[in-house]
Amino acid sequence: MKENENNNGFLFESVNYKILLIGLAVIALGFILMSGGGSTDPNVFKEAELFSFRRIRLAPTLVLIGFGVTIYSIFKNPKLSK
Repeated sequence: MKENENNNGFLFESVNYKILLIGLAVIALGFILMSGGGSTDPNVFKEAELFSFRRIRLAPTLVLIGFGVTIYSIFKNPKLSK
C-alpha cells in the first residue's frame, strides 16, 4: 500500500459534500418557487399568477444552476487545488 494514499472510506472530500449540499438546496428552492400560488376558489383562473416571472424564469434557472453546482461538486478534485 502506498504511503500517500488516504483511505478514510469516503468517496469525496468534505469540500465536495459542502458544495453538493449547496447545489441540492438551490434545486429544492427552485422547485419550491415553482409550486404554490393556488387560488382558494377553483372556478377562478389567474393567468398572471400561472405565467409569472417567478415560475417561468427564476425557478427553472435556479434548478439548472443547482444541477450545475451539483455536477461541479462531483467532478471537483480537491487534491489538484492543494
